Amino acid sequence: MSSKVKLTADEMHYISIFESITGAVVQDCIIDQNEDRVIFVVKPGNIGLAIGKNGINIRRAKKFLGKSIDVVEYSDVPEIFIKNTLIPVPADKIKSVSITERLDGRKVALVQVDPEYRGIAIGRNGKNIAKARILAKRHFGIDEVKIR
Repeated sequence: MSSKVKLTADEMHYISIFESITGAVVQDCIIDQNEDRVIFVVKPGNIGLAIGKNGINIRRAKKFLGKSIDVVEYSDVPEIFIKNTLIPVPADKIKSVSITERLDGRKVALVQVDPEYRGIAIGRNGKNIAKARILAKRHFGIDEVKIR
């Protein structure tokens, strides 16, 4: 996790609750007011623990917190991390993730997705792409994530 990431008291409180419910190690938490959800970034290898058998841990946390919950597995590799943010799109349906730096210094991630999964990658009202943009900016300083 980037050392620049600062957590609010509410985010730390949500992390504490989520970790006690799931046993997963949380590296970051974002309260997304626009979507009335909490996004947890868990340590690599902890995604199964966070979700639980048949999603039981997510359902428990959702009920306890009263908000929708998204869980993303962290990766030190920005391309893999961006792929992880776009789940429920199957990894094999994301053809490529390329990160370029523009002349103005802005970093842009272009994500090539199988056309039939493009809508899922974007999400209803753009909520999945919004999650990818928030996390890519927060963890890797990537200014824009575009789906192709």
